[in-house]
Amino acid sequence: MSGKTKSLTELGLTARGGREAQVTGLAVDSREVRDGVLFAALPGTRVHGAEFIGYALRMGATAILTDAEGAQLAAEDLAGHDAALVVAADPRQALAMTAALWFGAQPETMVAVTGTNGKTSVATFTRQIWQELGQRAVNLGTTGVEGDWHMALKHTTPEPITLHRALAQAAKAGVDHAAMEASSHGLAQRRLDGVSLTAAGFTNFSQDHLDYHTSFEDYFDAKAGLFARVLPDDGVAVINIEDARGVDMVAIAEARGQEVITVGRDEGAHICLMAQRFESRGQEVRIRHEGVVRQVPLNLIGGFQAENVLVAVGLVLACGADPDEAFAVLPRLETVRGRMQLSATRGNGATVFVDYAHTPGAVETALQALRPHVMGRLVAIVGAGGDRDRAKRPLMGQAAAQHADLVIVTDDNPRTEDPSTIRAAVMEGAPEAIEIADRAEAILRGVDALGPGDALLICGKGHETGQIVGETEYPFDDAEQASVAVSALDGRGA
Repeated sequence: MSGKTKSLTELGLTARGGREAQVTGLAVDSREVRDGVLFAALPGTRVHGAEFIGYALRMGATAILTDAEGAQLAAEDLAGHDAALVVAADPRQALAMTAALWFGAQPETMVAVTGTNGKTSVATFTRQIWQELGQRAVNLGTTGVEGDWHMALKHTTPEPITLHRALAQAAKAGVDHAAMEASSHGLAQRRLDGVSLTAAGFTNFSQDHLDYHTSFEDYFDAKAGLFARVLPDDGVAVINIEDARGVDMVAIAEARGQEVITVGRDEGAHICLMAQRFESRGQEVRIRHEGVVRQVPLNLIGGFQAENVLVAVGLVLACGADPDEAFAVLPRLETVRGRMQLSATRGNGATVFVDYAHTPGAVETALQALRPHVMGRLVAIVGAGGDRDRAKRPLMGQAAAQHADLVIVTDDNPRTEDPSTIRAAVMEGAPEAIEIADRAEAILRGVDALGPGDALLICGKGHETGQIVGETEYPFDDAEQASVAVSALDGRGA
């Protein structure tokens, strides 16, 4: 452990019977419990953490944080032990606040962004803008912690102990600005509730994660929690009103009294995307902000990336940056790994892009966004992950079929499901597609199909470097496979 000790009172907790305890560390995994640790026994989707309270006590836990159900489930284990018992109505939120007090530090300026798609791009662009303006900055999320300090993460929004440990370490390393992704899981499980935010952003909303959320509205409500609960009343909400649900987010933010910065193509948007002109390797955008019109070149593929840039610059402005300086650095933004990433170019000029698009909306958006950059045919490779939202699979195939000239359906991360069953579901939405089980072969076939002026979009895995089959993750990188395929076919890489 860290060597420090704090009382329950210092951590904002009150134990039953007023019992005090000195805590030497925090844990949500009973296997990490040592003498003096507070063990958080949280309700889960499959099992309640209270099932492990007995083990945690045997390992030396000095305090237990749980809910009323957990206390009842572990009543026998708790009987006869002198560990302090803290029963909270919302133990996940209590843990988030406790973790914030335990680690006690975070970068001075922090923002978070939520939405079905675009979170990683917005967080990364925000970090890049800050760095260009001379700030020491990081972004946290799907790709880990990147920027002026690095750390690997297992989840887009880590559980509170990991999150606040990372924030404290980043702050200690001199990082004063951080942009983090707020996933619907993380928001629903109160993982961000102890983070002090200056501003928060919203990108868009479409179907995803209905294997976890009970309904479409439950999914939206989870994301809305960023503005309804996490962002303080004096925070600034940066909201993309180009998305249909952006208006709903504006209403939620305004009801809290938060300042709202809207972005989008609407003439009334505070940061208005007036026009776009697409080129083979990027785009030029015309932006109006506070009456000033700016023409800005972006080295980014896809119209939606301009919306992501607007949300990012809105977050930076919300934190006090000078508009002239912030807009001036936008031409230096670099694409996020695995997000509309140009991965290979054939000898005939055809291009291969890799994108993380793994929802119907993301596939549609990515293909629509790539189309203006392509003179010839647009080829798409799609798949769907196993042990995840099954309802979206035919919709993904349908989105690809509607917007690509040729579709190849292949395996993504089948996990413990039968890969052929997953492919069949995707094929329901794209009956004319070519089915190729092996992902490497699918990429090779897709590259082979490219003529002059054509482009291939490999959807689904983006930055990921593994393919999960069963319980095993095998090395696999879409961008690397694209380069290998180009080299095999005509000896030329990206």
